[in-house]
Amino acid sequence: MVRWRGRESSQNVEDRRAASGGGRSLPMLLLRLVFTRFGIVGVAALAGGYFALQAVGIDPMLLLAPQSEQQQRPQSSASNEQFAFASIILAETETVWEALFAASGGRYPPPTLVVFSGQVHSDCGAASSASGPFYCPADQKIYLDTTFFGELAQRFRAPGDFAAAYVIAHEVGHHVQDLVGTLSDVHQRQAGLGPAAINALQVQVELQADCYAGLWAHHAERTAGLLEEGDIAEGMAAAAAIGDDRLQRNSGRRVDPESFTHGTSQQRQRWFLRGYRSGETGACDTFAGPL
Repeated sequence: MVRWRGRESSQNVEDRRAASGGGRSLPMLLLRLVFTRFGIVGVAALAGGYFALQAVGIDPMLLLAPQSEQQQRPQSSASNEQFAFASIILAETETVWEALFAASGGRYPPPTLVVFSGQVHSDCGAASSASGPFYCPADQKIYLDTTFFGELAQRFRAPGDFAAAYVIAHEVGHHVQDLVGTLSDVHQRQAGLGPAAINALQVQVELQADCYAGLWAHHAERTAGLLEEGDIAEGMAAAAAIGDDRLQRNSGRRVDPESFTHGTSQQRQRWFLRGYRSGETGACDTFAGPL
């Protein structure tokens, strides 16, 4: 059981659970419609009305937003607890990575965690809960529907607080890769390659993020006393549960290594454990040799 209660929450969290989509695309769609139908004169009139409403203290966005965005839906106690948990785990990753970057003479600008429900818009495009948690390099934000924690426990049979913490730490690992240039370098190397080669590079990216998650666990346990006995086992179970080979096998598909994008269960466990045991970023070079 992760000792997370009573700890400080991160300030770098956006709560979009009540927005049911996390973005206001209607104003832009309306602007395009007005321009197409009435041209620049219509756009000017629309802008005049916008500022007129603002002048009398009315937020025009509230009038344009869908009803679901105008009314903040109350969240369940379970959802609120998951939100608090994610905020605190993010803060714990910030503490570790700030120290590691500072030790090498650098500065760690933390990512923003966007907690949403159902659907969300990011600078990398629209996504839904079915996409799972993801990191968007274009806006340096992590997107998470906390219902994934329940799915991890029930569908993937990887329960426990640390299993959920591992997921967040893995996405933070992608942010670290973005900061140090790994993601852009891999993207350039993938250009012009075939699907199998592109996937092989992506596996290296994902396994390094697993290693960074283990590295974070190493420091969180030793410097913050965050972990308890059994937590690492929960992380290992989660890593195994979402390995490409197991996911393909459990869905009744043929195991196809060329289609892997995250690595096998064994690889994911191995690299997480490597980061946890070493506590060193240098141990997480998945591009240097065999996986």
